[in-house]
Amino acid sequence: MIPAGFDYYRASSVEDAIDLLGSHEDAKLLAGGHSLIPLMKLRLAEPAALVDIGGLKGLSGIREDGDEIVIGALTRHYALETSDLLHSKAQVVAEAAAQIGDVQVRNRGTVGGSLVHADPGADLPAVMLALDATMVVQGPSGDRRVQASDFFVEMLTTDVQPNEILTEIRIRALPQRSGSAYVKFPNPASGYSVVGSAAIVSLDGSGACSDVRVGISGAGPMPVRATGTEGALRSQQPSPEALQRAAQEAANGIEALEDIHASAEYRLHLTRVMTRRALESAVARARS
Repeated sequence: MIPAGFDYYRASSVEDAIDLLGSHEDAKLLAGGHSLIPLMKLRLAEPAALVDIGGLKGLSGIREDGDEIVIGALTRHYALETSDLLHSKAQVVAEAAAQIGDVQVRNRGTVGGSLVHADPGADLPAVMLALDATMVVQGPSGDRRVQASDFFVEMLTTDVQPNEILTEIRIRALPQRSGSAYVKFPNPASGYSVVGSAAIVSLDGSGACSDVRVGISGAGPMPVRATGTEGALRSQQPSPEALQRAAQEAANGIEALEDIHASAEYRLHLTRVMTRRALESAVARARS
């Protein structure tokens, strides 16, 4: 398929990109292109202008800033997958990134593009929800910070406004005696999650769960926190029976999607199964 005609601009800075977005109606940002270009080829998206930010300096990389890990929005999935810092302090990010698409996608796609596109089957939105990440968004009036719980608005929609750019993601390094995991049932063709579950478990001195956070992708139109599962495990010993019971709460309140890949009933079943598996892995890592 051939996309509709559009104007092309290469931004020289974040500020230049913001100005271009503001001065061109129906303009879209182009970073890695793995979300936008396929939609344009199918003519499901027909932006009048593309603003290319793929070459901007300073928007990629992974670094520590105090007790936070800062991920630039243009950081490629492969960089997340292979980051020693993430493997040691936020393993769930690297684990999820390693399951995105294929090698070509991971070497071109960007974390910011995936988050802002907010596809229901994307892996990283659920991970950022579970991590309670902070998104830094820059616009004409400067920076603002948006919690992951407020960032995802509905299917394919986030809190980023038409003249704003997601510049970085900030997450807190997991404390000692914490484990994290991301487990998904992938679509065999695209690699998108039919259902995915990101789990983070912290243990206290007695081995009980002092904190539990679970993010779900793919099941519904937008990523959600499995608050029922979280509440069922907090202050509890994470025995196999307790994990199984808590995982049964993971699908509560989800209005499941139904399509050619899975029925709503099957997606809810997968939500419970993937959550149990993610919790088991997270607990095992916390104990080790």
